[in-house]
Amino acid sequence: MDWDRVRIFLEVARTGQILGAAKRLGINHATVGRQLTALEKEMRTKLVKRGTTGCTLTRSGEALLTTAERVESEFLKIGSQLVATSDRVTGTVRVGAPDGIGNYFLAEQLAALAAVHPDLVIQLVPLPRTFSLSKREADIVITIEPPKEGRLIATKLTDYTLGVYASQQYLERSAPITTQDDLSGHMLVTQVADIMYSKALDYAVHFNTLMKRRYECGSVVGQIEAVRAGHGIGILHNYAARRYPELTQLLPEIQFTRTYWLVSHPDTHGTRRVREVYRYITSRIRAERRRFIAE
Repeated sequence: MDWDRVRIFLEVARTGQILGAAKRLGINHATVGRQLTALEKEMRTKLVKRGTTGCTLTRSGEALLTTAERVESEFLKIGSQLVATSDRVTGTVRVGAPDGIGNYFLAEQLAALAAVHPDLVIQLVPLPRTFSLSKREADIVITIEPPKEGRLIATKLTDYTLGVYASQQYLERSAPITTQDDLSGHMLVTQVADIMYSKALDYAVHFNTLMKRRYECGSVVGQIEAVRAGHGIGILHNYAARRYPELTQLLPEIQFTRTYWLVSHPDTHGTRRVREVYRYITSRIRAERRRFIAE
């Protein structure tokens, strides 16, 4: 059996699309289709039902998927053992992270790691509502809740805090804000509720009875920029807000504490490239843990 064809089948199974598999593999979608057909002829069975909206596996396809993933895991383990004999860290590692820690910590930290390993490609991507490690959509993810199911490796990185902020120019044109009741009538800059991937991100519920006016933005960077521009009051990550002297924390008794977790899949965790990035993220965050907690 041709492993290259099986590898293409794996991507089709994981993405549910021939075009999606082609993009992830970096090859033409027609090539994916031809190789998939060739594999079906080789095995003398239909593996995939192709439709206008995507692909679904047949029973034969589901059986092959289970075996192919097991074989792939063995290849990854062998590869990590071979690479371990070399001092060079090579390959690509994709890290999925919420845009708060992604933009205000990991972006510069992972770039520094990539700079000292010329054969290592690190991809930092925003964490969407769903992210599958088992489908190899990422090698490592940072989440705000530990995984509740699946065969995953999870490590607690650090707690972090968020507070209520406004810009100095906003405060200069507003009445003093010294109690929670003073927030009434102000516009709250916050997340978009229906695209939150976790209920733990719904800080705005704390202000439902006080702040009826809302500007909702699905990006942490966007929220910070809106508050910096003086358009409202926001619930911001303390470690990000401290970068901007024009931001003032209000009502320090209002504080939200959440936790970052580092998660990987056991099939790829042992590979040297993933292990090195995993260890680096853990060490850098723990070394600077005080940045993430309100003083």
